Amino acid sequence: MRKNVQTLLRDNAVTVMFVVLCVVSFFFSGQSLGYVAYELLGRLSRNAFIVLALIIPIIAGMGINFAITIGAMAAQIAALWVTEWQIPGLGGFAVAALMTIPIAALFGFLIGKLLNRMKGQEMIGGLILGYFANGLYQLLFLFIFGNLIPLHTDGLVIMGSTGVANTIDLHRIASSLDGLWRLNFNTAFYICMAAAIVYCIVRMALKKVSAKKGGIALGVLVAVLALYQIPAIKSGFSSLNIPVVTFAVIGLLCLANVAIMRTRLGQQFRAVGQNMTVANAAGINVDRTRVIAIMISTVLAGLGQLIYVQNFGLFQTYGAHEQVGLYAGAAILVGGASIVRATNGQALLGCILFHTLFIVAPLAGKNLFGDAAIGEYFRVFISYGVIALALVLHAWRGHSAKRDLRALSEKE
Repeated sequence: MRKNVQTLLRDNAVTVMFVVLCVVSFFFSGQSLGYVAYELLGRLSRNAFIVLALIIPIIAGMGINFAITIGAMAAQIAALWVTEWQIPGLGGFAVAALMTIPIAALFGFLIGKLLNRMKGQEMIGGLILGYFANGLYQLLFLFIFGNLIPLHTDGLVIMGSTGVANTIDLHRIASSLDGLWRLNFNTAFYICMAAAIVYCIVRMALKKVSAKKGGIALGVLVAVLALYQIPAIKSGFSSLNIPVVTFAVIGLLCLANVAIMRTRLGQQFRAVGQNMTVANAAGINVDRTRVIAIMISTVLAGLGQLIYVQNFGLFQTYGAHEQVGLYAGAAILVGGASIVRATNGQALLGCILFHTLFIVAPLAGKNLFGDAAIGEYFRVFISYGVIALALVLHAWRGHSAKRDLRALSEKE
């Protein structure tokens, strides 16, 4: 039992560390549960889709796809033209999405081709590609758009100069997805819990899961229901409204990730991720499979960036995309994923923990040290630190596995 606990803590060291940091920071921040829940729901609706876009490249053995920054650029190009054409509402969002898909797919194809030439160095390659693409993006928005390609909508061009303005107002498509259907948190919570309980019972009845595991799952659900009845907790969430369609889209992506892994293509992703040599010997076109994984991830990142900017109703033209890869990569690692294994649950848990710390850290830093900037510096440090820690743990585990294999061969 003790060994199992030690193994669990060792394998989830980053997640456990973040849980502790979130609890401590929440305590010292002095913020109410309702405020943190409100901010967290907004951040989840904006960021979860992009984090989930990282899963397939990880399974395909390509590590964290930092090149999703380029997918975000594709989305912002599409958002610019929808603003120029003044297409309002959900129609504008749909047109932007339809434009993003082919642009991001093309970018993903080119990224995949380049990463196939740097096998084993995909993460650093993706990071450098993001910086290179950012230079081309700046050239496109500062010189080509508004100069070689004229823009006529008011506010899109820098006053007295050429190039796109620093901020693009997306008021025509603002909340076009989030505002379709909103539901009070209490109602949404009870509907989700009822659906989860029915799902567990059906799986137990069909013997898809053992009675023991099903009983544990039901017990956890009942415990969550009981916990929610505590007045302090219930009152903290009762005033919240859920953007149902946005979270439904996030849920559909989770289902799509599961579904694709059950297809032949999904099995090829897994085989390539486990061992490219063996996959190639089995007749799998390794390079093609890797390119497809990056294309899917880049397209999903573009769609995720559209969800992000429609939530805000505007975006910083030259900076909104820059930290997308870093923050999404850090979030998925926080949830317990590694650079070789990731699941929907780990992505969502990491998104919750990572953004909870972002919410509470500044005020905790102010209350503890008298300066909110310390909390800001801390959370930026955490973003880089958690990625570095994940890489160190991966290298350490790889070294330990080789050492154990060598010891076993010597015994034989």
